[in-house]
Amino acid sequence: MDSKQQILDKSNEAKELFLPHISADPVIFGFDQNDLKVLLIKMNYRKQWLLPGGYVKKDEDLDEAVERILKDRAGVTGVYLEEFGVFGKKNRSEFYFEDFDETLFHKQRFISIGYYALYNPTKLNPIPDELSEKVEWIYLNQLSEIDLAMDHREIVDKALMTLREKISTKPIGYNLLPEKFTLSELQKLYEAILGKELNRGNFYRKIKNLGILNKLEEQRRGGAHKSPDLYSFDEENYERALENGLSNW
Repeated sequence: MDSKQQILDKSNEAKELFLPHISADPVIFGFDQNDLKVLLIKMNYRKQWLLPGGYVKKDEDLDEAVERILKDRAGVTGVYLEEFGVFGKKNRSEFYFEDFDETLFHKQRFISIGYYALYNPTKLNPIPDELSEKVEWIYLNQLSEIDLAMDHREIVDKALMTLREKISTKPIGYNLLPEKFTLSELQKLYEAILGKELNRGNFYRKIKNLGILNKLEEQRRGGAHKSPDLYSFDEENYERALENGLSNW
């Protein structure tokens, strides 16, 4: 089916199902190869990249809507989600649908609620919906090389700023790292989020003093150098530390 016709058909359906003028745009972060990724969809229409966003049904809560949107648009379930901002500039999405007349549901002015989500990329095999050509993890440092539509680059940037602010008070490591990890991998995660290098000795000392890690009786095998120790999070101590705020980095 022609991509424009797909949207026209969805417009009629949307008018019956969804609230007008409100949408949600989740930014799903992943961590891989010592760098952050974000999950994006490439639409059949206009072949541009977008966040896997959507609309709110008339009979559902906002948080429920975001969970449904992620499942429907990218096959994502069971993620850590938190609201972080509201985006409401005029014409923020209307230009994307300039080929349609003003009766199109998608072309109305929408205020979008931003959520950030954290997910381990190795646990997810993203599945595009019928409106999308593909859904892929894109490294943050590659965003300037792709055609990211609407104001979605602004939303990603605000989500990253929020993640940096929350890194001392939210269980970010739980969701982005594997169950077993090295101290070096944990440091690389913090550095990727903060956008700066951290002193190795100071970082290890701060982390160990928090008492949030369990040292395991096994090492990471396969490297050319000494096999580093593996750790896991002590869930009870981590939650207690988060209540008081973790150390500033």
